[in-house]
Amino acid sequence: MDQRVSLITLGCRDMARASAFYEALGWKRVETPEGIVVFDLVGQALGLYPLEDLARDMGRAPEDLGTGAATLACNVRDKAEVAKVLAAAEAAGATILKQAHDVFWGGHIGYFADPDGHVWEVAHNPFSTLGPNGEFRWEGYGDG
Repeated sequence: MDQRVSLITLGCRDMARASAFYEALGWKRVETPEGIVVFDLVGQALGLYPLEDLARDMGRAPEDLGTGAATLACNVRDKAEVAKVLAAAEAAGATILKQAHDVFWGGHIGYFADPDGHVWEVAHNPFSTLGPNGEFRWEGYGDG
């Protein structure tokens, strides 16, 4: 298996609500078959899929899927942007779990949950600069 993630799929109880949330953050949908919603990201895509259908596809009960045991992360270019993204998420309908704050390793982070409870971390990591298109690597892209 190649070392990459191509598609992140979130099970959603209310597809219209979930889609409206991400669109309110400024994300642009791509054309998809009816019943799913996809947003192209830098190097991968985020898919929204009805929770019942996702559970059936996996061969699991919907109540077994849960949320919150993992986080999705969006790294930003500077410390001030963490609070701005959290504010935009809250205005779009997110629940703020933890406001922007400094962390022991030298970064600045905050957390929100989308309307289905999927947890997002917004982070500024001063040791991992983003690439020209916002792409993230743990060791960064350097200054040039």
